[in-house]
Amino acid sequence: MNARHHILMVGCTAPSHIYPSLALIRELVSRGHRVGYAVGEALAGLVEPTGAEIVRHPSLLPLGDAKWPDDPGTAMRVFLDEAIAVLPRLTARYDDDRPDLLLYDIGGLAAPVLAARYGVPALQLSPTLVAWDGYEQDMAETIDAIHSSPSGRSYHAAYNAWLRENGIDADAWDWLGHPEHILALIPRAMQPQADRVPEQVRFVGPCLDPVRLADTGWTPPGDGRRVLLVSFGTAYTDRPEVYRACVEAFAGSDWHVVLAVGRHVDPSDLGPLPAHGFEVHRVVPQLAVLAAASAFITHAGMGGCAEALWFGVPTVAIPQAVDQFGNAARLAELGVGRHLPTEEVTPATLREAVESVAGSAEVAARLAAVRAELHAQAGIHHAANAVESYLP
Repeated sequence: MNARHHILMVGCTAPSHIYPSLALIRELVSRGHRVGYAVGEALAGLVEPTGAEIVRHPSLLPLGDAKWPDDPGTAMRVFLDEAIAVLPRLTARYDDDRPDLLLYDIGGLAAPVLAARYGVPALQLSPTLVAWDGYEQDMAETIDAIHSSPSGRSYHAAYNAWLRENGIDADAWDWLGHPEHILALIPRAMQPQADRVPEQVRFVGPCLDPVRLADTGWTPPGDGRRVLLVSFGTAYTDRPEVYRACVEAFAGSDWHVVLAVGRHVDPSDLGPLPAHGFEVHRVVPQLAVLAAASAFITHAGMGGCAEALWFGVPTVAIPQAVDQFGNAARLAELGVGRHLPTEEVTPATLREAVESVAGSAEVAARLAAVRAELHAQAGIHHAANAVESYLP
């Protein structure tokens, strides 16, 4: 596609929602499109290297150590309030400079409303699972509990009122739950009920950023040890007991253990480390480590699961919250990893679980098949081509 088009991405001010689409945004810019990106000013620095035009705004979303509300309806309201606050900024910026296409994260609720105002397509970039045909019936108990709660009713009323203010005559639950176009930035293999996913969903992910892979400063050990990555992402890292169990489990083994302990745990809290075979960091270049890894102990966030499948690395999943339990179960169902509940973690169970997945020919074969399918059907170029198919 040679024509230069104007694309606006409305993001969500959370690192785990920004990283999955960064390489796609960079690719669209490199193809000559003019791409804007609306994001909370605190995380604008993550997006700037893509070359997109940054539209900064104050964000209401919790960052760093700030906690999200435990109540689902109250948590959803944070995204809605953010969208209501952001929309006037976007209309002021773009009413006289209208984009040809709106891209948006699942938390970027202002985008479909803005697309309706401008009469252009809105394309959701989902970094997580998508709803399937019959989802509302299958999940009725959970959905009904949210809808009928005081916070859920308040959310619904506020969302409906906002839609009416913007000339949209749709019920908020239907508007939210049934986007017209979706690109799923996850492996199709990780999607529950994949055969029931509606046709408006196209699986194009993951889109791993080659810049994250190339610019690292980390190198694999030169002593022939197998590499084991231990990482619980960015939000669920306060697990010193798991890290200590890893140290005890793999001390004196033929594993080189790379521990990413995050901001909640001081590496010195783990006590003396063996002289060889261990390195402890707050953050590691995860793609570079996974490219060299033979096993991955993970909390089973979707990003980590997708990256492990892309590189063909077997997993031991120790889920902590939200969708991680389902992701852990899915990895086990695929035959590419083990689910180890937190309450069952000991040095012995960790060692046994890692050895069972890293030394299994059956797991290796299943990983090879999933990886081959993923590389054939997903990635940056597939995703960018899909985005361009929605342009005029």
